[in-house]
Amino acid sequence: MGATTPAARRAMVAHELGDLHEGVVRRDQLYALGLTYDQVLAELRAGRWHRLGRRTISLGGPTVTGRARWWVAVWETGSGAVLDGVSSLLAAGLTGWEETVVHVSVGRGTRVRAVDGVRVHRHRQLGRVLPTGLPRTAPEIAVLRAARWAVSDRQALTLLAMTVQQRLVHPGRLLEAWSATRRHTRRRLLDEAIPLVCDGAQALGEVDFARACRRRGLPEPSRQVLRRTPDGLCYLDVWFDDYAVHVEVNGAQHYTGLTPVADARRRNHRALDDDLTIEIPVLGLLVDEADFLDQVEEALRRRGWQGRTT
Repeated sequence: MGATTPAARRAMVAHELGDLHEGVVRRDQLYALGLTYDQVLAELRAGRWHRLGRRTISLGGPTVTGRARWWVAVWETGSGAVLDGVSSLLAAGLTGWEETVVHVSVGRGTRVRAVDGVRVHRHRQLGRVLPTGLPRTAPEIAVLRAARWAVSDRQALTLLAMTVQQRLVHPGRLLEAWSATRRHTRRRLLDEAIPLVCDGAQALGEVDFARACRRRGLPEPSRQVLRRTPDGLCYLDVWFDDYAVHVEVNGAQHYTGLTPVADARRRNHRALDDDLTIEIPVLGLLVDEADFLDQVEEALRRRGWQGRTT
C-alpha cells in the first residue's frame, strides 16, 4: 500500500469502503485496508478527507446528510449503538416523514459520547436488531419506541399507521412485540390502536362509533347496510336511516393501494343519490372523537334532526 500514489489510494478507499457507507468510513476500516496513520493524516491535512469525530472520516465534504449521517451517529455514539425509533423506520424505508434528530439506542452501562443532532436512549435489552446493513432495531421494536418518544398521541398514532400502511412491519410481528411489551407510556392508547391498524378491524371502529353516538345523544344508526351501486352491491359502514346520512369508518387498509380510488367512487355514488357522507379514519375516534362527532351532528341537523335524545 505504501508504494501506491495518493490518488490511487483515494480511489481504492472510495471503491472498497465509501460506496458501502454513503461516503463515510471508520478509521479502523482504513487501517484494515492497509493505510497507515501517516497516510490518513496526510489526506486530512490536505483537506481531501474530513474528520467527523473520533472514529469517522468523510471522504467528501466536511458535513454529511441522509444515510451517511446515520452511519456517523451509530459509529460515534458508542459500542453497540443502533438506530432506533423513527430513525430506524426511516432507514427501513419510511416515506412522508421528516425527523431532524437521529435516535440511537445503546445497552445500559454503555459508555457514550455526545454527538450533535443525536438523541441517545438506554435500554436493558435492545430487542431484535437486524444483522445486516445499518445497525438498527427491527421495525416492530422501532415503531413501538417511536410511539413512546412521540411528542403527542397524534404523532404516535400517525407513525404507527404509516409504518403498517407502508408495509414496513408485519402485523403479526407487531402484535407479538406489543404483547411482550411490559411498560409503555402510551399503554392505553396503543392497546386500542394496534389491533385496529394490524388487522384493519373496521367493525371494531363501527362499534366504537355507535357507542360514541350513544354517549353524545345522537340517533341510533344502523351498521353494515346493504346498498346497490353501479359497481354492484356494497355495505355502508354506518347509516342514519331517517336522515340519509352515511358515515364511513375507515381502517388502515382504506389508505393503501387502490382502495382510496374505490372508496372515492363509492362515496360519489352515494352523493349522487343525495346521501350526505362523513368519513372518519378509525384512529380518528381515538384522538379526535369530539371533532368528528361535531361533524356528524351537523350533518344530521342539516337533514332534519331536531336535537339530542335523552
